[in-house]
Amino acid sequence: MTGARAREWLRQRGADGIAHPGGTLYDHLGRVHDRLGELGAGPDLCLAGLTHAAYGTDGFDVALLDVAERATLRDLVGDDAEALVYRYGACDRGRSWPALADSAEVTDRFTGTVHRIDPAELRALVDLSIVNEVDVVAHNPAALDRHGPALRRLFAAWSPVASPAVAADARRVLGGF
Repeated sequence: MTGARAREWLRQRGADGIAHPGGTLYDHLGRVHDRLGELGAGPDLCLAGLTHAAYGTDGFDVALLDVAERATLRDLVGDDAEALVYRYGACDRGRSWPALADSAEVTDRFTGTVHRIDPAELRALVDLSIVNEVDVVAHNPAALDRHGPALRRLFAAWSPVASPAVAADARRVLGGF
């Protein structure tokens, strides 16, 4: 369960050839991994950050792996990191994000089921989501112009459940909230 193995797997799956703000999907995934580590995240959250788009997301529909093949990613990054990658990729953002900090409920866009998550998983999901969006807007000024106000409101609501370092970093990049 190393970042080097996961990075090689991402290259084999073509992530280095998929366009994404700031270069390629591979570049973005590496930056999310690195930023989480710099902000004090543990190894499982960092590995989830590195592979967070494996199943596609509600905001980026390119999948590197079908959800029916979850065991492949589990073998690569471990059970806890893969579970977070699944939760992140499966999250129906429109139905989950607005009340997430208060409800701790995530609607699975693949199955339609609603899951209540525990505080540790909530923090990890929020931290990963914030760091992902911060990387996108940091590398795409048009996205910051277009989505900055909504992200500021959302991240302000999530601040009580986010890691203090992640919330502070988001405030810095977004110009406060």
